[in-house]
Amino acid sequence: MADKIFLGRKLRTVRRRNGMSQAALAEALGISASYLNLIEHEKRPLPAELLIKAAQTLDLDVRDLAGPAQTALGHDLLEVFGDPLFEETEILTRQVHELASSQPEIARAVVRLYHAYRDSHTTAGTLAERVLDRQDVGGLDWSRLSSEQVSDFLERHQNHFPALEEAATRVWHDAHLEGEDLFTGLSRYLEVRHGVQVQVHKVAAMHGNVREFETESRNLNLSEVLRRGSRNFQLAHQLGLLECSGVLDEIVDDPLLSSTDSRSLGRIALASYFAAAVLMPYDDLLTAAEEVRYDLDLLGHRFRASFEQVCHRLTTLRSPRRPGIPFDFVRVDLAGNLSKRLAISGARFPRFSGLCPLWGVHAAFLQPGSIRVGVSRMPDGSRFFSISRTVRKHRGGYRDPNVLHAISLSCDVDSARRLVYGDGIDLEHVEAAVPVGMTCRLCERRDCQARAFPSLQMPLRLDENRRGASFYSPTDL
Repeated sequence: MADKIFLGRKLRTVRRRNGMSQAALAEALGISASYLNLIEHEKRPLPAELLIKAAQTLDLDVRDLAGPAQTALGHDLLEVFGDPLFEETEILTRQVHELASSQPEIARAVVRLYHAYRDSHTTAGTLAERVLDRQDVGGLDWSRLSSEQVSDFLERHQNHFPALEEAATRVWHDAHLEGEDLFTGLSRYLEVRHGVQVQVHKVAAMHGNVREFETESRNLNLSEVLRRGSRNFQLAHQLGLLECSGVLDEIVDDPLLSSTDSRSLGRIALASYFAAAVLMPYDDLLTAAEEVRYDLDLLGHRFRASFEQVCHRLTTLRSPRRPGIPFDFVRVDLAGNLSKRLAISGARFPRFSGLCPLWGVHAAFLQPGSIRVGVSRMPDGSRFFSISRTVRKHRGGYRDPNVLHAISLSCDVDSARRLVYGDGIDLEHVEAAVPVGMTCRLCERRDCQARAFPSLQMPLRLDENRRGASFYSPTDL
């Protein structure tokens, strides 16, 4: 059994990232396409000799093929066992990682089961609140589980999809697009190629929507509240759904997306990916980014894109041909909820609990609209550089609420030297970095004043006559 390794999902991701068809890889490995299909869907193990041959064919280190997925799975399991539900159970970190490595399917089943438990627990709480408030009880909402699957799916692909990059490049060429007037060019292309008429309507006629495509009449309606960059994005998004429908279906045909909802959500995310690739072509954006040293505001002006759109697009520049800086992306709201996460460099963000309060993304709320930068240090000694800023979501009317989010791009400290934001920041001394963790339940820091919950990494020893750095700090420090 030692040579039976289930790495089909990772193999499929790497193959697609390299733009290689299943048939081509099967031929290179000397096996049938049907057998490779079984391997990629993890219905057959990946023998050691095929693992080595696949790594050679795809120009990969074997550890790159086998390591990150199991490490990520181990972190997911650690967070699961960080739930107070398991406080009375002694589970060692080593045991968790051994389970993820030796029995990945069982480990994934545990994570899925915990997902279901959390969703059921949340739903039960919501039902109770609605009963107390005498509100009507609607259907169950499983969207959170779908969004988690899509986040995993994007991370597994390093948020880079060559087929969509090629489609966006083809549209630029065929539509004769020019940066100064994308709206006219995209509208003309939609009409000529897809018979779609673009119209801008007043708010009242849009019934709360900012984009609405009428499949029968082939009318694409946009709200007047959309600014120029956002109008272009919505045009390109709808074009992606029409132009790349088959490609989107092929990409979301992935074992990670196990439900109709998650595949539908995946199509929407990929259409947004296509839209960003149209607004900010890969090579043009990377050249500009290197020229201005990743100045996010200047890139936003040059490509007429929002701050968040630029940040998100930078995470997709992962082509082996010409990669950009590997950025991680996270977005939080005022309540600390992670509404979007992309761990491209291998970082881990919590799924079931709040992000460490010492992360710079939270501090961005203290100075809305201003960029905050800094170096942070994880408990294992690794350091990262972060750029954080708030963004407002507002549809334009007086009665519409202003919704404030904070977003953060982060990268390794060495890459920070390539950023304009790294100038004047002490990147050398470890002591200058802010000590942070992922989430309290899994953080091993013993003297953290920001700790909100006890850690599973250390026993909770309380002494009513002594007080540590926080209520949950051990008193024997």
